[in-house]
Amino acid sequence: MNAVKIKEDVFWVGVNDYITTLFEEMWPIDQEGVSYNAYVINDEKIAVIDTVKSIEQDEYIEKIKSIVGDKKVDYLIINHMEPDHSSGISELLSVYPDMKIIGNKKTFPIMKNFYNIDKNLVEVCDGETLCLGKHTLQFFMTPMVHWPESMVTYDITDKILFSMDVFGSFKTPVGSIFDDENDVPAFEDSIRRYFSCIVGKVAGQALKALEKLGGLDICTICPAHGLIWRSDPGYILDMYVKMSSKVTVPGVVIAYGSMYGCTQQSAEILAIALKNEGVKEVVLYNVSKTDISYIISDIWKYKGLLMGAPAYYGKIFPKMANLLYKLTEIRVDNHKVGFFTDFSWSGGAEKNFTTFIEEAKVDVISDIVKVKGTPNEEDVLALNALAKKLAEELAN
Repeated sequence: MNAVKIKEDVFWVGVNDYITTLFEEMWPIDQEGVSYNAYVINDEKIAVIDTVKSIEQDEYIEKIKSIVGDKKVDYLIINHMEPDHSSGISELLSVYPDMKIIGNKKTFPIMKNFYNIDKNLVEVCDGETLCLGKHTLQFFMTPMVHWPESMVTYDITDKILFSMDVFGSFKTPVGSIFDDENDVPAFEDSIRRYFSCIVGKVAGQALKALEKLGGLDICTICPAHGLIWRSDPGYILDMYVKMSSKVTVPGVVIAYGSMYGCTQQSAEILAIALKNEGVKEVVLYNVSKTDISYIISDIWKYKGLLMGAPAYYGKIFPKMANLLYKLTEIRVDNHKVGFFTDFSWSGGAEKNFTTFIEEAKVDVISDIVKVKGTPNEEDVLALNALAKKLAEELAN
């Protein structure tokens, strides 16, 4: 894709990445890919907003040149120092050695550590402005969304918010970068998976940032990943406010681990019981077969959560331990949660679930249901009671 005009003097010069399979070496992106969005404002003074991941630098620089020609780039604005947005700084400086780098006081120590760059630096503070000619830019600090140096840039002239990772998503736009030229609902799962895994830990800070930006007159949102929102920026604003506020919908995620099928039987009994109790949305996940990013995304969406795992040498099944670690980090304190375990001789999984309950401060609806081997009639009654209790909680 060539450089794309957003407004008269504003252009997208980003790239799509179909090579990387694990975002942050953790989260699968596979065939859906991810875009690294960067921008050029071609005014009396030329400003580039962010770079892209280093593997795509040549394409990125060619797009900049296609806009500015032989003119020099005056400013590089760094909204976020994570290397998928900053690892091209050195190469861009080699092309435009007099370019000034705009950042905040927390930007430059990270830049020094990553790239040993400590020249041509211009520090900006919260609310400060920079005039390019027709365009005036204003900078707002959004610390810990999701790194300490994070900030956003607002073009006062065209009412464009260059929002960094805020309002971003996995999934590359195909053929067009704009919301009104894409099937927006098809991006919702990728938006939520990106948010829950990348931003979820700092949802509180994200909400503060959204409140801080709420007074701006925003006509277009240009994030660092995903769609550019020119037709309906309210769509992504509303979605991010709800996710940051941990607003959920009725429904249940059942996440389980099962070595030989016993815990799976319990999970299936729960799913059937929930349906019989009138819960329409029930999602069943085997933690050994589904990457936790997809599980976390649906947990962020639905109000109810049931987790089950067998004992494993006196502790919990390791694949479930990984999910518990991430859920402790991002917190699911707005959910109704229940647990079930399985064991052959001595148990142990319940200890990990109890620790999780204490650390994550979850709203537990009943005691842990403990099953020994294949669920018997008494176990089925206990599992049905757990499902009934959760259904009642969701109905309230």
